[in-house]
Amino acid sequence: MVESVGDGVTDVEPGDFVILNWRAVCGKCRACLRGRPWYCFDTHNAQQKMTLTDGTELSPALGIGAFAEKTLVAAGQCTKVNPVVAPQVAGLLGCGVMAGIGAAINTGNVGRGDTVAVIGCGGVGDAAVAGSHLAGAAKIIAVDIDDRKLEKARTMGATHTVNSRTTDPVEAIRELTGGFGADVVIEAVGRPETYQQAFYARDLAGTVVLVGVPTPEMKLDLPLLDVFGRGGSLKSSWYGDCLPSRDFPMLIDLHLQGRLDLGAFVTETIQLDEVENAFKRMHHGDVLRSVVML
Repeated sequence: MVESVGDGVTDVEPGDFVILNWRAVCGKCRACLRGRPWYCFDTHNAQQKMTLTDGTELSPALGIGAFAEKTLVAAGQCTKVNPVVAPQVAGLLGCGVMAGIGAAINTGNVGRGDTVAVIGCGGVGDAAVAGSHLAGAAKIIAVDIDDRKLEKARTMGATHTVNSRTTDPVEAIRELTGGFGADVVIEAVGRPETYQQAFYARDLAGTVVLVGVPTPEMKLDLPLLDVFGRGGSLKSSWYGDCLPSRDFPMLIDLHLQGRLDLGAFVTETIQLDEVENAFKRMHHGDVLRSVVML
């Protein structure tokens, strides 16, 4: 909820129910001027710094902050949505759920009748499953090493599951797609090993979407001839290539219509002082999303 606004702010006003995003588009860079603002090369945060009462400057994560009762953001980082939606559901679109849904719909261009494989079924991967289901994919194959996560993926729309701890996921995906591979493979782990699986599990001229975030030291080794010979597209998906002003209200409306169950991503609601334990449960695979309620 917006408490107050600064000089010159016209898009939002006090009392507006908003979702925060971490990629406020500038409207002036070469991507924005070409009509592709979701690729904006000059996204921005609030110019004024947040401070503690003693004047100490703060550096909010991704420019919007987290685990705090209040934050200071640029107006473009606020997107108004229908206020009837539950806050714990709306807030999920601010990062992970949007990243996964957008990886399927915006980056992967999943369409009716497509075959899709999603490698990694955490919050982002399950959102990619849900996005593929929403887009009308005919077959959605969820891959993970945790049977609990695979069962959850089925509730999000997965038609088949593969436990890659015990089964070769590339062979399993090919077997489930008539020997060809999936039209779109979404890698939601961010590791070279799983990216290679995604690369070889796609059909000829298929699409690989990397939405899992790798660490700086990771390297990828692929035969260049295979990259050439298999054709198709190798894409990365930043924030699901979303445009918050377009996508957030649309997804909230789909949720309110009963066509997208965002509530299924909420494993638990917690208080602010329970965050550390929630991280431990997340690392153990016990929760999909823990939502802090203030």
